[in-house]
Amino acid sequence: RAKNGRTHGTHVSGIIAAERNNGIGIDGAANDVKIMAIRNTPNGDEYDKDVALGVYYAVDNGAKVINMSFGKQFSPHSDWVRDAIAYAAEKDVLIVAAAGNDGENTDQINYFPNDQINNGAEVSNTFVKVGAVGPKYGSTLVAGYSNYGKNTVDVFAPGSQIYSTYPKNTYEFASGTSMAAPLVAGVAALIFSQYPKLSAAQVKHVLITSGIAINKKVALESGAVVPFSELSKSGKIVNAYNALIMASKLSK
Repeated sequence: RAKNGRTHGTHVSGIIAAERNNGIGIDGAANDVKIMAIRNTPNGDEYDKDVALGVYYAVDNGAKVINMSFGKQFSPHSDWVRDAIAYAAEKDVLIVAAAGNDGENTDQINYFPNDQINNGAEVSNTFVKVGAVGPKYGSTLVAGYSNYGKNTVDVFAPGSQIYSTYPKNTYEFASGTSMAAPLVAGVAALIFSQYPKLSAAQVKHVLITSGIAINKKVALESGAVVPFSELSKSGKIVNAYNALIMASKLSK
């Protein structure tokens, strides 16, 4: 949903790591974060080879959290990417991925990258798929464009009308699950910075179980009205405050 790769990556990075409390633009989710920029997506859909190699590179060069604000419905070598996702899990690296902007139930339609074959067993316990909510509480809470899935999406986060960094020292609004994922990645970085002994799997558990449960019916783009709890595994919206409290207890 962003104009091109250059603006997209800058916007995503700001959501994670923009300077906090300087009164300009956006406060990033985390303080003092190092961003490792890996260009694996040309203008258009990413190649599976490049996604897999990008994951291996990030893991082997010290990344703790990998943000994947990209995706597609057709992935001829999804096995290469799944192998890389499994490798990240083995090396205790968290991956946070956007659920996609097709307004579809990904339990019924494959959306890549993912850590499952046709919604089967997961190859990783450190892979988090994130859907997007909008700014208004009520029946329109879920962003119309956001993919969802009780089995394939883990949690939701704010993704609509997010004001973040843009090239040439500017700021712009953008919307998409591409904006929701880095907020979750930033909260993950916040948890790791405070509680570095937690494993990536523990941080995933904290992110998806400590969120805000929404006991409300919401309207989907299709016109269907369903309980918010049915749209993801957790039925929750990520919450940094709750996550830090749970991480504190877990670390003890």
